[in-house]
Amino acid sequence: MGERPYTVLSCAISLDGYLDDVSGTRLVLSNQADLDRVDAVRAASDAILVGAGTVRADNPRLAVRGEHRRAQRLAEGRTSTPHRVTVTRRSDLDPGAAFFAPGDAERIVYCASAAVAGARERLGAAATVVDAGVTPRMARVCADLGDRGVGRLLVEGGQDVHTQFLCGDLADELQVVVAPFFVGDSRAHRVVKDGPLPWNRARRADLVDVRQMGDVALLRYALSPRFADHGGREW
Repeated sequence: MGERPYTVLSCAISLDGYLDDVSGTRLVLSNQADLDRVDAVRAASDAILVGAGTVRADNPRLAVRGEHRRAQRLAEGRTSTPHRVTVTRRSDLDPGAAFFAPGDAERIVYCASAAVAGARERLGAAATVVDAGVTPRMARVCADLGDRGVGRLLVEGGQDVHTQFLCGDLADELQVVVAPFFVGDSRAHRVVKDGPLPWNRARRADLVDVRQMGDVALLRYALSPRFADHGGREW
């Protein structure tokens, strides 16, 4: 079994800790300077993972946008953009979503066993559907990605996914961008759900970097000893 990928959790939040609001439209929390930083983080990754709920709600492209970064990846013998990964319990993903756009990167869907057949029929050649067990677990997903040669994994949410990675002690680094406004609506999603999170009042995360980018602030936390070998890079 391959080594678990070095895993970076990335999110942008409001001042009161929300990832979104309940307006039904995408909430923009970041700014242009940070979006360029995130593009560099993506370019340094082998795969980007989001939950199926994020695929359905936000329709993300999960692509490297900077042409110079895409060209650099190709020059290094990699795909122009990282592989796209999602995890789902159901088979009702839209094969027309941006996640499944054709290109040189793989599209991998980790699916609950009961939904595998339906997902393969629905998605066809748009993605590789992997049986992730009766209830998909992130530890199993990470192990399989390691076997597929993924050395660096970027996780971009949403709430359920971040909670599972943190509670499973599967994250090596956390990057949080804080936007300069409040959401003020408890119906919206926070960064994580309730749960036995390893970082709490008895175990404080190690803050390794704070950076201002215009009107937002980036906080970086080392969550495992692997940060010393893999995380100490500038974007």
